[in-house]
Amino acid sequence: MYRVATRVPRIPLRPGAAVEQTAARAGLRGKSLTMATLNPQVKAVEYAVRGPIVMKAGDLEREMQQGVKQPFAEVIRANIGDAHAMGQQPITFLRQVVALCCFPELMHSPAFPEDAKQRARRVLQDCGGHSVGSYSASQGVDCIRRDVADYITRRDRGVPSDWSDVYLTTGASDGIMSILKLLVSGQGPSRTGVMIPIPQYPLYSAAISELEAVQVNYYLDEANCWALDTEELQRAHRAAKQHCQPRVLCIINPGNPTGQVQSKKCIEEVLHFAHEENLFVMADEVYQDNVYSADCRFHSFKKVLFEMGPEYFNSVELVSFHSTSKGYTGECGFRGGYMEVLNMDPQVKAQLVKLLSVRLCPPVSGQAAMDVIVNPPREHEPSYAQFTKEKNTVLDSLAHKARLTEQILNSVPGIKCNPVQGAMYAFPQIYIPPAAVEEAESLSLAPDMFYCLKLLEETGICVVPGSGFGQRQGTYHFRMTILPSPDKLQILLQKLKEFHLHFLEEYSQAEPQMSSSNPEQPSHASKQPD
Repeated sequence: MYRVATRVPRIPLRPGAAVEQTAARAGLRGKSLTMATLNPQVKAVEYAVRGPIVMKAGDLEREMQQGVKQPFAEVIRANIGDAHAMGQQPITFLRQVVALCCFPELMHSPAFPEDAKQRARRVLQDCGGHSVGSYSASQGVDCIRRDVADYITRRDRGVPSDWSDVYLTTGASDGIMSILKLLVSGQGPSRTGVMIPIPQYPLYSAAISELEAVQVNYYLDEANCWALDTEELQRAHRAAKQHCQPRVLCIINPGNPTGQVQSKKCIEEVLHFAHEENLFVMADEVYQDNVYSADCRFHSFKKVLFEMGPEYFNSVELVSFHSTSKGYTGECGFRGGYMEVLNMDPQVKAQLVKLLSVRLCPPVSGQAAMDVIVNPPREHEPSYAQFTKEKNTVLDSLAHKARLTEQILNSVPGIKCNPVQGAMYAFPQIYIPPAAVEEAESLSLAPDMFYCLKLLEETGICVVPGSGFGQRQGTYHFRMTILPSPDKLQILLQKLKEFHLHFLEEYSQAEPQMSSSNPEQPSHASKQPD
């Protein structure tokens, strides 16, 4: 009798299963967490500011330390707004107060001024055990929250701020993530849509991916110095309603990566739009001290909302964010920040406190640093003169570097940079010849990623491709910080200019033809304009 062989159909293994089976046969325990079992929302998260270009920069630095020769003497990291890493010196008064909070024995030292000691004593008085090593309330140290509210009232020229609406956070990003967690709900067409500017700071797209919300892009007007157009908001909102429920409007002012400062009229129009469409407004105002253009001024969303009258001020839900990381202090590592929450439903507010309590509290040393920013030395106090000099030195230098960056970039054929009105970045548009676009595509790279990689490999300059922030289709950009010292920034810009000219020469025999309406404007397409 013959046995009939039957063919068992092959069932494809899930990703990673073959490795696990091999491990099982060898008597080894397989990994519980693999790429196959990893949360898919984590895989979807992208953060260009610390992405592949930055990793490559780190590889080059390690190679140079091991003696590998490169065509440059150093890697210049212009990819991230880390002021102290770029050589900016700390503000003395801030460091004195934090030092006193961390090591109160210094209170007996005559090297520390009395106004710094007074602030440190006040913070410590509100800390458990009079130590910054203790947990604070989840909302933050009470006296610091009160100081933040007083600061907001002064900043907004008398518009009242209630300290119970203030929450201290681990940098602004912690607050932004917490608020988005509250807002995201629904399934399918009812899923929360979050309107974000394009270009945007990648924290927003990353958070939206992680929370499985729906990203709703509205485009800033590059031809009009990255202005925010309410007609574009309306277009994006109408389109989004076909597949989600737009509930959140995010604004970054001054802009990152674009460096624009929104006018009061623009903010009024945005708030009117939010009021009409019942949108929750998130105002990212971490660069509020970084305004350089003489024609621009920072207007807080809260102040403008107040001036629009009770109908708006008592109804529009608004959360604004600030941080120790930017401004004139640049204290990124302390991870200090705050958010002010307006018109939130009281029951939802209780849920916010519950959510914040899960992470216990923000770093108390960072809270102390935030306190110095909102409660700096006054005219009659001993530290005022030095503090004011240091603050003005930083801001004046940034203003000078903003102008320098704009001027030099606009002198290069094939590069067009809008005025850097505020924040600490330039986001120039670059012309990439068709041959370079084709080579990038053959390598499965975005054209501006290809450009930035070549820039890094040939010059040591590390910038971030515009595709990591979002941009109109067919346009190419990169973001660079203006934080390097003036001398190093001059070197960076000169090397960038030489690289770009060589890049154009390598990939096209002639300089790109520019639009007749603006001879400096790069092409919006991957081919040269007619």
